[in-house]
Amino acid sequence: MTSALILIDLMPRIIDLPLAPHTGDEVLGRCRELAASFRASGRPVVQVRVERPNVDEQPPGSGFAPGLVHGDDIVVVKRTIGAFYGTNLDERLRERGVDTVVIAGLVTTMGVESTARAAADHGYRLEFVADAMSGLAADEHEFAVERVFPRFGEVRKTADYS
Repeated sequence: MTSALILIDLMPRIIDLPLAPHTGDEVLGRCRELAASFRASGRPVVQVRVERPNVDEQPPGSGFAPGLVHGDDIVVVKRTIGAFYGTNLDERLRERGVDTVVIAGLVTTMGVESTARAAADHGYRLEFVADAMSGLAADEHEFAVERVFPRFGEVRKTADYS
């Protein structure tokens, strides 16, 4: 089994939103821990960010959080909610023999959930890092983590990957 970590939309303009139950900075810190653990064990780290289509200039804060992306990371720029549609993410994961994706980032019921559903459609095994993601509202996040995600895969915590 080869697993890859997929980090969704860790961009300053999203990190700075009023998120719950975890702040954007808390999620960013945990995602940095996860990425370090995956890199140390030679497993791929995928950094995903969104760009708004059909605009001349992206809003301020649309790049990755400073220092997040490292040289060997797979970088994906999406133009929809999920990270698979219209990108080469599936090909890049398959080239590396990945069969399991570990998903974290922002926002739980948007980019994270959309990417997870597409990953399931592509046949990947799924793991979710509940404390390394957050929502626009705590109840939305908790519903996804407690009711939706367990139907797709395993729900874990950052400490499980240390």
